Amino acid sequence: MLRTFFPQKPELKSPREIALMREAGKVVAEALRLCRSMANPGVKTIEIDRAVEELYAARGAMPLFKGYAGRVPFPAVTCLSINEQIVHGIPGQRAVREGDLLKIDTACKLNGWCADAAITVEVGQVSAEKRRLVEIGERVLKTAMIEMSRRRWWSEVAGHMQRVAESAGYSVVTQYVGHGIGRVMHENPQVPNFVNRELRKHDFRLEEGLVLAVEPMVNMGRGDTEIQRDHWTVVTRDGLPSVHVEHTLAIMREGIYVVTADEETLIPRA
Repeated sequence: MLRTFFPQKPELKSPREIALMREAGKVVAEALRLCRSMANPGVKTIEIDRAVEELYAARGAMPLFKGYAGRVPFPAVTCLSINEQIVHGIPGQRAVREGDLLKIDTACKLNGWCADAAITVEVGQVSAEKRRLVEIGERVLKTAMIEMSRRRWWSEVAGHMQRVAESAGYSVVTQYVGHGIGRVMHENPQVPNFVNRELRKHDFRLEEGLVLAVEPMVNMGRGDTEIQRDHWTVVTRDGLPSVHVEHTLAIMREGIYVVTADEETLIPRA
């Protein structure tokens, strides 16, 4: 989501409510598996989006992206972004090609509770440079999962995430951040993947019951972004590739529970 800080405190979730979010998370995970299986050279992005919409309908889940308010309502159930497109790409007649990086972001609500996740898929054989970018992006997200079980404040986690990306020679997108999630897709707090003076003023404590959609966006080149004429698609200003990965993560007494994982995943407290 676009970075705009609000003062309200986050709403904490009970173990029962997190279990209900997990049911939505399973559907999101299934949707991303479907997308990954379809992301082959020649497939049109609209075909992937339609398949996910059919899956949500079959599971009784409500897609959360379609109709989302903006200068124009978002028209699809997935954000599909290719190469230099960072996030919020609109599915259409464009076909993915060998060597592309396809960012897939989707979210749904099931029985009143939301889940949100994203993956970056390598289409066919990609360059070594792109493969390394994906590996670092996934490492940044994994770092967040591990550090959330060790730290008291989000700024500590965000600092570790930023260092992983920048030490590899990449940049972290700062215009867009993660978010709290629960009965609605975008709740407080906003969840940056970096540390600056503004974040330190809006830092928040990591406590049991907090559920966050953590979504680092890592650029091969500079972190500068711009929005295309469709009013949604965010691209790198220098035209170099970007990766985007995301999980919905819940802080529980036992550790960090990955709500949108393929399989039951709990990262124990250190």
